[in-house]
Amino acid sequence: MRYLSFTTTGGPTWGVAVDGTAYDLGPTGADLAPTLGDAVRTGVFGTITESSARQAPATPESDIRYLPAVTDPAKIICIGVNYRTHQEETGKAQPSAPTIFFRYPDSQTGHLQPAVHPAVSSQFDYEGELALVIGRDAWRVAPEDAYDVVAGYGAYNDLSARDWQRSASQWGPGKNFPHTGAFGPYLVPATDIGDVTALHLQTRVNGDIRQDASLADLVFDIPAIISYVTTFTKLSAGDIIVTGTPGGVGLFSDPVALLGPGDVVEVEISGPGGLSLGTLSNTVVAEGLMVG
Repeated sequence: MRYLSFTTTGGPTWGVAVDGTAYDLGPTGADLAPTLGDAVRTGVFGTITESSARQAPATPESDIRYLPAVTDPAKIICIGVNYRTHQEETGKAQPSAPTIFFRYPDSQTGHLQPAVHPAVSSQFDYEGELALVIGRDAWRVAPEDAYDVVAGYGAYNDLSARDWQRSASQWGPGKNFPHTGAFGPYLVPATDIGDVTALHLQTRVNGDIRQDASLADLVFDIPAIISYVTTFTKLSAGDIIVTGTPGGVGLFSDPVALLGPGDVVEVEISGPGGLSLGTLSNTVVAEGLMVG
């Protein structure tokens, strides 16, 4: 089942998408929970059947405005340089522990919404990634128990202002401009996916493949990430972990291939047997030209 957050004429809500139709399970529909994050926190997420969803108010997906899959996380924790191919292109040595940085929730944007090129940056770049959402409060989680605390997975584009990221030792300034953390279109329950390492991630810019990698290529896999993170901070249901990007980012391409207004970036994550987390698509716009 594909869960999503979206806006209709009634306001922001959430629900499930089936065959191109969004069924409203939120405050403007069946009202099962105020937000998809709340659905995760209350245990509603992952329990909806297609037959029950079809009883809710319906809107064609073509008529909705997508929001970030989870709009209200308390934390967004990102893992840097976590594919071997990205380590190689950056020239960084393999760290002894995951590289951590943080993204603020209000920097997020949704599927088919503008990715806003900051006016103060000349190096705007893409980073296709797999995101996971925590399903219950988690503290000091052993690696062998890590998958038990994951509610679901979705595609993420950790769009980055490289000049701001690289101007100091802390990456936060380059990672938190408004409308640069794209998440969606869907959040798929972990129980629907099975072996996460069998997933495949591909990032395209204007149809050209830029990143193409297996989730099995992570340097620090998901159990290692969750165990490490929950050693130093408590995670809550609804929190997001963004697991890292493969090689092929624009800054380290030859020639350099950074983003400009009009570029369309797609992040697609798929798996065996036709499994798909959906394709996250965003068009880059100049900061002063953003609409909505």
